[in-house]
Amino acid sequence: MKLRIPDYVCLFSDKREEYYNSDLKSTLIGDGTEVSFKQDGNKLVVFCASAQRGVRYLQLRWNNKMRKDVKVLGDAYERGYGDLQWDTIKPERTMPWYMAVSNGSDSCLEYEGRLTECFGVMVQPNAMCFWQYDTAGVTLWLDIRNGGNPTRLNGRKLECATVIFSEYENVSAYNAVGAFCGEMSPLPYLPEHKVYGSNNWYYAYGKSSYEDIIEDTKLVAKMCKGLPNIPYMVIDDGWQPNSVDAPWHIGNERFPDMKGLADEMKELGVRPGIWVRYLINGRDNTERKIEKPEEWYLQRHNKVFDPSHPEVLEYVAETTRRLTKEWGYELIKHDFSTFDIFGWWGFEMCDKITWDNWGFYDKTKTSAEIVKNFYKTIKESSNGAVIIGCNCIGHLCAGLHQLNRTGDDTSGFEWSRTAKMGVNTLAFRNTQNGKLFMSDADCVGITGAIPWEQNREWLYALSRSGSPLFVSCKPGVLNEDELEELKEAYRVASYQADEFIPLDWMETTTPERYLLNGKEITFNWYTNQGNAWFADKIK
Repeated sequence: MKLRIPDYVCLFSDKREEYYNSDLKSTLIGDGTEVSFKQDGNKLVVFCASAQRGVRYLQLRWNNKMRKDVKVLGDAYERGYGDLQWDTIKPERTMPWYMAVSNGSDSCLEYEGRLTECFGVMVQPNAMCFWQYDTAGVTLWLDIRNGGNPTRLNGRKLECATVIFSEYENVSAYNAVGAFCGEMSPLPYLPEHKVYGSNNWYYAYGKSSYEDIIEDTKLVAKMCKGLPNIPYMVIDDGWQPNSVDAPWHIGNERFPDMKGLADEMKELGVRPGIWVRYLINGRDNTERKIEKPEEWYLQRHNKVFDPSHPEVLEYVAETTRRLTKEWGYELIKHDFSTFDIFGWWGFEMCDKITWDNWGFYDKTKTSAEIVKNFYKTIKESSNGAVIIGCNCIGHLCAGLHQLNRTGDDTSGFEWSRTAKMGVNTLAFRNTQNGKLFMSDADCVGITGAIPWEQNREWLYALSRSGSPLFVSCKPGVLNEDELEELKEAYRVASYQADEFIPLDWMETTTPERYLLNGKEITFNWYTNQGNAWFADKIK
């Protein structure tokens, strides 16, 4: 379908306004409210202005006879939760940011007659967007609310989003979706070098110390000795006084000197990284809570800072400068922000990203604008450090973060979680890798609880995928032969030159067949008991 001005427009403001038929003008005016369009080739910019009324949603509909012999792929607002998939046509299904509609199957390497249609919005829109597909056309919803309330534009003309349609003939659906990601994100913010190394979370789970990090550093430095690209060692949650909580200006008793630790890590041959959760304060009513004015907090939650407040953004900038410029950490992994801001995990966000009847401190900006300003603040104060977003909104952080964690947590103890979350996000989100950002499918957790035969499969897939490779390896767990395999995986990941393409991703949420540099390989993601997801939950 060729892009055009939509056949139906509905603006949900303080009252509902609808405009029908294919003769719509480029500008729609009603009672002081304006919706307008500007088309340039296969891009359509959507604007909304309102002087007096608050605005909530825009619904755009393109009527067209659509194909029925297809499968449909959608993205997610933030991370995937093992649920990314190609599916049959489900008119009620909501697909954030973009969707792809394709015939045939990538399991067949003959692409003659294949057609993949893609519908999306360019990255960094000022609205939260989702698509719907049915046999009579496609629908785009733009959430231009302020939290759960209408946004008060006060006469401002909001550039809501730029819509893009593309068609790809005689190529695989995987290559089509990858090309479309490149079209939606023409100027990604990518690191100057490949990012790989270690993260201590998936064996330590917050129980760590200065001395433990030094041992972790020595291990990854030894595994990567002689490689031109220096690896990272990321200190995850557990270094700060309160678990998963502020403050961020000092370490706890096990981490007495955070700047000294970063300096020592550099001397041992790694780039130091650190974890932070910017917007939480006093999660467990801790005594070491930072005292801040009441207006800093979200209207809906008195433990979460409001990222629309200018003083909160300055606090975020100050924290970032301390971690990078003052202490010397060269990577920041920031976590939990989508959950903290909106109160829901990505899998809970379907047609709404949050519940109604609450708003931000700044009532004149949309939720998407506020989240982007938060991300920009981190970037602009990062002193050039690599930024990994975890629980971030992919389409909003593209171009602002070099890396994005695109799936829910893997595990150092439950193989079923790694197989569900890790494999799914690697297969379905790797189309975004190098296009929107570097797509981080999460870690290999090595504790001894998961047999090496299983972790070996995951390690090999990650290292060959071209995505960032992070490993959490408990010291002393691997024997010499296994350490050599880890060393080789790090070597491959240090330059990430392979082409790694799922073949059976249109038939399963956990693809097993891949093309590695043009040669087909197969992985086994299952144990002797099959899929152990339920067994692991009830054990």
